[in-house]
Amino acid sequence: MSTKLPGRLVRLLAGLVLFGVSVALMVRAGFGLSSWDVLHQGLAARTDLPMGVLVNAVALVVLLLWIPLRQRPGAGTVANVALVGPALDATLALLPPVGSLAGRIALLAAGILLNGVATALYLGARLGPGPRDGLMTGLAARGLPLGRARAGIELAVLAAGWLLGGAVGPGTVLFAVAIGPLVQYLVPRLTVPAPVRPVPTGVTSPCPA
Repeated sequence: MSTKLPGRLVRLLAGLVLFGVSVALMVRAGFGLSSWDVLHQGLAARTDLPMGVLVNAVALVVLLLWIPLRQRPGAGTVANVALVGPALDATLALLPPVGSLAGRIALLAAGILLNGVATALYLGARLGPGPRDGLMTGLAARGLPLGRARAGIELAVLAAGWLLGGAVGPGTVLFAVAIGPLVQYLVPRLTVPAPVRPVPTGVTSPCPA
């Protein structure tokens, strides 16, 4: 697996585009969305703006919250803001609603699986976290346990999205249960290895104890 920048950029861009596609598949499935996408869909229902536009807008607002947390965005963070929303809207424009139950179930399963692959690709490129991931890790760096930070944020945006009219359903639960194990399995397999630093001449490695 290449550790060179062009290869990492390809993996990053592919992951972000596929992430937008995966969200669109879950929207068309109609069984409920992940917590953040419930919020995005609820905002879209209230504003009549495309859902992808709201994905980008929320990402920009979340980035502002990085400032007091002293988080620094990377190239992957900026690309996340720029690409996920357009990929989502383009896929929704191309993919018509599906009427059959079997078809919707297949879309849900494909959306969750693709989301796991996409997440592992863009995180594995090692070019910076997405705005929402960075918010969680930033809170953890300020002393809040990561699990508690993630759970609190996810529940807050889920509740807000549901109140705004976003779709909550069995797909929401299935995503919450499945995405963690999927990402845990895929990230080590799709992460670009860290570059090996050459040992300076004349320096020997210590013998193992």
